[in-house]
Amino acid sequence: MLHYSTYLHKTSTEWVTFIHGAGGNSSIWYKQVRDFKRNFNVLLVDLRGHGNSKNSFKDTLSKYSFRTVTKDVLDVLDHLKITKSHFIGISMGCILARELAEIAPNRVKSLVMGGAVLKLDLKSQILMKLGNIFKSVLPYMVLYKLFAFVILPKRKHKHSRNIFIREAQKLYQKEFLKWFRLTADLNPILKFIRNKEINIPTLYVMGDEDHLFLPAVKKISQLHKTASLKILPQCGHIVNIERWKLFNETSISFIQKIA
Repeated sequence: MLHYSTYLHKTSTEWVTFIHGAGGNSSIWYKQVRDFKRNFNVLLVDLRGHGNSKNSFKDTLSKYSFRTVTKDVLDVLDHLKITKSHFIGISMGCILARELAEIAPNRVKSLVMGGAVLKLDLKSQILMKLGNIFKSVLPYMVLYKLFAFVILPKRKHKHSRNIFIREAQKLYQKEFLKWFRLTADLNPILKFIRNKEINIPTLYVMGDEDHLFLPAVKKISQLHKTASLKILPQCGHIVNIERWKLFNETSISFIQKIA
């Protein structure tokens, strides 16, 4: 089972589950825990191969799938007897949250998608293809740093960029490669997400400087009736760190209206 941490509220019955992105771990939510645990029960998970889940169980799979790593999160919910939760994802964690809503919609009360990845533009696709070509030759941190600089290019993004690079250094090479191979499945999954609307309240929280992923999210938030979009000013991809106060206020308000 995945490593997890919980913060129990004295009176609230609402749960909020946080799902980090590839290369991160639950510590990237350090600016959210205090505010959210004041209002809800909080569940943090480390995805397989990440954080304290690296050695929590023996992984017999040679290749991961989005369905497999999503079911890991469901296993934690079942273990804790959490029947329903609000889910907050960041970056690739949004894809897992959306996949969870697909396979177990009765377990999802709402989705908050921070820095959501809904479409890969030409630059992103070229970067992924180059990564697949050189992933067995270059040290994985070279690739990860390259991605970090492409996604978070500005000087003001340095803090969040450094946090993600630092946490990714805790991964094993083989674990990184397993996660990187998931990118081969990204395009069909993202196309499915864009084309299928779900009957679950969804809030996209994006930075106005998220040049790779914001355009696609703008389109989807206009097409899907259950989706809304909040754009944070002077902010890049990692919205929960760069503009954490506004991210927290926006997300908590959204969840409270639904709860």
